[in-house]
Amino acid sequence: MQPALLVAIVGAESTGKTTLAAALAEALARESGRRVAWVPEVLREWCDHTGRTPRAHEQASIMRAQHERLNAAAETHDIVVCDTTALMTAVYSRIVFGDRSLDERAVVLHRRAGVTLLTALDLPWVPDGLQRDGPQVREPVDNALRDLMHRHGIAHAIVAGSGEARLQNALAATRPLLHAHEAPPSARRGGLFTGLGGGAAARWSCDCCVPAFERALQGAATRTGSAGY
Repeated sequence: MQPALLVAIVGAESTGKTTLAAALAEALARESGRRVAWVPEVLREWCDHTGRTPRAHEQASIMRAQHERLNAAAETHDIVVCDTTALMTAVYSRIVFGDRSLDERAVVLHRRAGVTLLTALDLPWVPDGLQRDGPQVREPVDNALRDLMHRHGIAHAIVAGSGEARLQNALAATRPLLHAHEAPPSARRGGLFTGLGGGAAARWSCDCCVPAFERALQGAATRTGSAGY
């Protein structure tokens, strides 16, 4: 059986990740006829349950819990839409605690994702729960996230727009990789994303491939067991 395709949605706070994840999961299920799961953010549940934000030593367990939920959903579904991944925990550890010790492990865990969508900062900030720090942290988080992905060659699409436009841009970024994932191996060898599996030296950068959002794809290291590429 082919492993599930994981669609990871990452981005700074109040950039519509949760709304987009729910809408994207519904749209992909409708379009593909596949079994699609949406895995919500563990951090939000953790803060609601404890009544506080996590301390530095609690970050690693939150990161593991998020990844375990993604893996569990992948066992019984064809597509899993992830409302954040381990990358976000690592980035917030950087920003809040000045701690980069989770970076390497977060990157390894995130490579399970076949599609990574980065939500743009074009939506207004709104308060929503304990995990919201304020509009002033959005740019630092966005910058740290981009830096982490570019340093480790994590291909991603930057999704902008509001409402239906944001959803359609996310779908436009996801469909090609969904089709590549579903194709038999013989059909994938000469396909669009062949260059992404060519080793650490490979580099491909493409901006504004689709109107209304930027697509950024940069060098992908060989991924053992990775879905999508």
